[in-house]
Amino acid sequence: MLKDFREFIARGNAFDLAVGVIIGGAFAAIVNSLVNDVVMPPIGVLLRGVDFSNLFLPLKGGTFPSLAAAKAAGVPTIAYGAFVNTLINFLIVAFVVFLLVRGVNRLKRQPLAPEPVPTTKQCPLCLSTIPLKATRCAHCTSDLRPA
Repeated sequence: MLKDFREFIARGNAFDLAVGVIIGGAFAAIVNSLVNDVVMPPIGVLLRGVDFSNLFLPLKGGTFPSLAAAKAAGVPTIAYGAFVNTLINFLIVAFVVFLLVRGVNRLKRQPLAPEPVPTTKQCPLCLSTIPLKATRCAHCTSDLRPA
């Protein structure tokens, strides 16, 4: 089993996965900051000072000035504002992944080198391969000029 694990690690798949997870974690932190610090404040201002991270619905009676106060009082809550922030985070990450996959697919579709220009043709009589500019077949000596 240890030998199989070493082979798995040596293939490079584990390293690629580790790099992807680390970069994904860093990207998630950037997206969280983008949503919480850049996107949501202007939306809150447009909606007359609404702070989405503080929108909640207490499931037991009472009014609380903030989500933190309701949680400190031990009241179960539905924090739909945090859900909206998380949903926006997801949409941004999904869009970036879409753009990344789209770019990679475009690179895969494009040929790396143009198709080579043919330099030979077949003799219509003996089917031997001859140069494209030939006017007489070297194998059967037939005249290849157009009639």
